[in-house]
Amino acid sequence: MRLFRLAKIVTVSLRFGLDQIILDRASTTPVGEWLRRLIPDRRFAEPRAVRVRQALESLGPIFVKFGQMLSTRRDLLAPDLADELARLQDRVPPFPTEQALAVLEGEYGRPVDEVFTRFERTPVASASIAQVHFAELPDGTEVAVKVLRPGIDRIIEHDLGLLEAAATLIEKVWSEGRRLKPREVVAEFAKHLRDELDLMREAANCSQLRRNFKDSPLLTVPEVHWDYCSSNVMVMQRMHGTPISQTARLREQGIDLSALSRAGVEIFFTQVFRDGFFHADMHPGNIFVATGGPNRGQYIALDFGIMGTLNDRDKSYLAQNFLAFFQRDYKRVAQAHVDAGWVPANTRVDEFESAIRAVCEPIFDKPLRDISFGKTLLRLFQTARRFEMEVQPQLVLLQKTLLNIEGLGRELDPDLDLWKTAKPFLERWMNEQVGWRALLRHVQDEAPGWAATLPQLPRLLHRALGDSAREQWLTRLEQIEARQRASNRRMLWLMLAVSAIAAGELAMLWLAR
Repeated sequence: MRLFRLAKIVTVSLRFGLDQIILDRASTTPVGEWLRRLIPDRRFAEPRAVRVRQALESLGPIFVKFGQMLSTRRDLLAPDLADELARLQDRVPPFPTEQALAVLEGEYGRPVDEVFTRFERTPVASASIAQVHFAELPDGTEVAVKVLRPGIDRIIEHDLGLLEAAATLIEKVWSEGRRLKPREVVAEFAKHLRDELDLMREAANCSQLRRNFKDSPLLTVPEVHWDYCSSNVMVMQRMHGTPISQTARLREQGIDLSALSRAGVEIFFTQVFRDGFFHADMHPGNIFVATGGPNRGQYIALDFGIMGTLNDRDKSYLAQNFLAFFQRDYKRVAQAHVDAGWVPANTRVDEFESAIRAVCEPIFDKPLRDISFGKTLLRLFQTARRFEMEVQPQLVLLQKTLLNIEGLGRELDPDLDLWKTAKPFLERWMNEQVGWRALLRHVQDEAPGWAATLPQLPRLLHRALGDSAREQWLTRLEQIEARQRASNRRMLWLMLAVSAIAAGELAMLWLAR
């Protein structure tokens, strides 16, 4: 099986000329020279970026997902490759319903029709990891049942092994292989992909995001039905809405797309800066809009397999940079990078400031349709490499989400002024992180701990004082014992001296006789 899969990869690579892409920039290593002599040069009508995308689509869903992830690493790819890979769609035929029923019956220990009042045999969505069926619980609740593809774990491990082998080969034959760190990229992809194989983890992500946006007028998240969930099955509330990509239909339904685009920006910044927990797979297939009922006009989030997290230090760093960026305070941006240790301490802030200004200044005062965050990020990464800035792994998913936000924004409202929309939110968030509001919040956070500790203070103080007194007494006793030993030694020497003198006197008296 492994040899067959490897042979397919080689065949597809040759068909789309991937070997030429690598060998055109191959180093003069023995392996590179040997391959260059072995494989003849060929000419292709399609550009290289298109051929890479087509090859990944031919290799199957795992390679498609890898290409999707790779498209976010604009610090590693040329612009044409990153743009083309961003077009990859996870279009996978559904697996047979009989297999889905077998998975469900294996999890529940009884036929599906005894678990659900109604279970639709035809799936409504299918992706590389799982597919979704609509169903109804015994109490009448409409649900969506997500079922993991049978045997997908073996396929993933097999393909990841091949990707790792390919990454090692690229490092050996490509002159820029080590700088691009292909093995690290594959390892990063493998981590996120393995996380998606546990649907209990995805259910927990969904539950956390729902709790974060409880009673929110902006975002609706489905409820998880935990009694029906397992590692292979996730059951959640069925959501009714229109895919966000269907803008013409949303207009017909009376949805204000400009308001929707502004709400999307606020949702993004709320997830990142308030919660440090954000949906990192916000492509159009995972975002719907409620068009009826009390949630009309709200976003509906679906598919929670990939979530990003940020700690307080990352949030503070990002907020300072975003706010300084919106205020065009490039010196502050440069200094924040130095303070965070993301560029060497000996970096000249004025030079770094000038480089950042050259990248960022041209995009101000422009509507979203005239701004390419992808190209801006690329130029920022190029600047960062010049100043030896390290790429932060925890921010890779954030970069991916920013690119998704860019695409959604262009569809909804190309005239959106992103800066004016985001700046008030960031200023409000920063005000809450410093000053009396932050102090009050920290006091409130620490109050339960103080309440538990205060009643114990007398006992703890008594113990501390008792321990201190006991230590002082022991120290005093040791000092007395030390002085006593010294006194005893002096007395011994004195007695020896007296004895010696007495012995001498007696000897002289005896000799005088």
